[in-house]
Amino acid sequence: MRQHEELPAAAGDVARAYPELYRAYAALGEACAKAGPIDGQALRLVKLALAIGAWSEGGVHSHCRRALEEGIPKEALKQVALLAIPTLGFPKAVAALTWIEDITDGKRTTPQPRP
Repeated sequence: MRQHEELPAAAGDVARAYPELYRAYAALGEACAKAGPIDGQALRLVKLALAIGAWSEGGVHSHCRRALEEGIPKEALKQVALLAIPTLGFPKAVAALTWIEDITDGKRTTPQPRP
């Protein structure tokens, strides 16, 4: 889990205001990641898919940034959004693709309202 200094503004503010809570949250995330055999790039792609399914634009942005830092190709990130089409529907998958492209292609820097 990232240090609170690296978190987006609001999340970083909460982490600084409640450091014990944030440490517990970070420890939970690490424990969940270590709970089974999924690791590396597969783990990051699963987390991206979960953020897409949860309809979390901030989560999608975060996992895309981290995936790129970990060397995952942007085409793989975009494929995760396309894989969402049959499960979540075309409009939600397209929205997720635009969130991914915000990071991979630098298309937008400010959040866009959700439909």
